Parts: sequence; structure tokens; C-alpha cells
Amino acid sequence: MQSFIAALLNSLDIALLLFVIAVGLNIIFGVLNVINFAHGALYMLGAYFAYTAMGLLGLSFWVALVVAPLLVAVVAIVIERLMLRMVYDRHITDSLLLTFALLLIIDESVRMIWGPSIQVVDPPALLTGTFSVFGVNYPVYGLFVIAVGVAMMLGLWLLFTRTRLGRIVRAAALDREMAQTLGINVPMVITGVFAFGAWIAAVGGVVAAPMRAIGPAMGEKIIIESFIVVVIGGLGSFPGTLLGALVLGFIHGFGGRFLPEINLVLPYIGMALVLLIKPQGLMGKGASA
Repeated sequence: MQSFIAALLNSLDIALLLFVIAVGLNIIFGVLNVINFAHGALYMLGAYFAYTAMGLLGLSFWVALVVAPLLVAVVAIVIERLMLRMVYDRHITDSLLLTFALLLIIDESVRMIWGPSIQVVDPPALLTGTFSVFGVNYPVYGLFVIAVGVAMMLGLWLLFTRTRLGRIVRAAALDREMAQTLGINVPMVITGVFAFGAWIAAVGGVVAAPMRAIGPAMGEKIIIESFIVVVIGGLGSFPGTLLGALVLGFIHGFGGRFLPEINLVLPYIGMALVLLIKPQGLMGKGASA
């Protein structure tokens, strides 16, 4: 029973962190119709900016959690204004190639600035230690990650379903020409959505920094997992992102504990099964659910 509870908590920890990262990717696709390969690199920048803020500037983790995502959002605004905006009217493969090139450029820039070695970020003193959950000693920081994921999920749901800003973003996503006719500044909305998606990715990077080693390749690994999440859940679907993250989280959490020999391939097996049964994803456009 204790092994099951530990695996369940690990699954939720992994799933909600993946949700935080993948939901930004899906929001950008839903509004901009761009599959952003550079999303993982923006997640990585969030972790490195937090490392710099805490290590070199001596700021607290909580200040870094606020400052680092804002800096990444500024970087995203520059990327969208100077480069991404040029390929909106072209075939989707052009945006794929551009964002993949950005991923490589940011990776190499990180190596040049911070070096190729692995860096470590310590969690804040408030979140160190363990907490007993049904007899299982689980890290307090893991519970914090779960809380961040739940807060992000509820906050995004309220934003897109209960606010005027959310309705504006949805209108721009559904019909840009009609939204422009109604007086909505669509280019500004698009820039804001891309920056917001990058901000979400950077929040995930800062939160992940004390859990995972920070290195130049961390963005490449997370973008693969994020794509698995959106493929399983469905591109452009907010509930699908949550479902896909939970599926992948449970594959990692239970697979790593009970099937460690094949844990590395289980996510790809799960993605392949979904593609065979429902190519559009479990809750993607055209799905029955």
C-alpha cells in the first residue's frame, strides 16, 4: 500500500509539472497555430535565470520565481516580434524549422554563457524536509510542485472561461479577421499569448530547478515529453493537456516503480497506442470526448 501511495504521489508530481510546461505549448498552438519547438528552451532559460538570480545576485527562491519568468517573457516578446511574426502566413513547416533553429541557438547560447556543466539550485528552507502522507514520507517540495500545478490549472481555467481577456484570446484564436473587425488588436493579442506561454514554461523551469539538474540539454528532454503530452491529450485542447499530463505522469510514476526495466519506452508505447486508436488525441479536435 505504501509503495502504491508513493507511486501515486510521484505520478501527480511529474504530471502536474508536465502540465505546467505543456499547457503553454498548447496555448501557443491554439492561438498562433505554431508548434513551438523553442518552448523547451524557454523552460530552460527560466531555470538558468533563477539559478543566476539566486546564485550570483543572492535573491531568494521566491523572488527568482517572480523575476525569472518575467525576463523569459521579455525574451519571448523579442522573438515573436523580430522572427516568429514573419512566418505566420507561411506553411506550418516554416514555423517548425524556425522554432527548432531557435532551440539550437538558445541551447548554444546557454553553453557559452553558463558553461556545459550541471548546475544545482537548492529549494527554499521552507520547502525542505519530508511530510508524512498516509505513512509515506514524501518530500515537501514535491507537494509544493503539486500545489503549483493545481493552482496553474485553476488559474488558467478561470482566465479563459471567466474573464474578458480570456474571451478576447479565444476570439482571436477562432477568427482573426472577425476579431480585428470587432476592434481587437490581434497582433498585440498574439504577442501577448506567445509571451504568456513562455512565462508559463519559465515558471515550470524555476519550479523544476531544485528537482532536476540544470544543464544545457534540459530543454530538449522536456520538449519531447511535452509533445507526448499534447499528442496523447490532443493539440489545442486544455482538458486534453491535463489528461495527457496525467497519463504520462502515471506512466512515469508507476512504471518507474514497478516496471523500471522498460520505463524509458513506456511513454512512447502509450503515445503510439493513442495515435493508432485516436490520431487526433484523446480530447483533440474531432475527438468524440
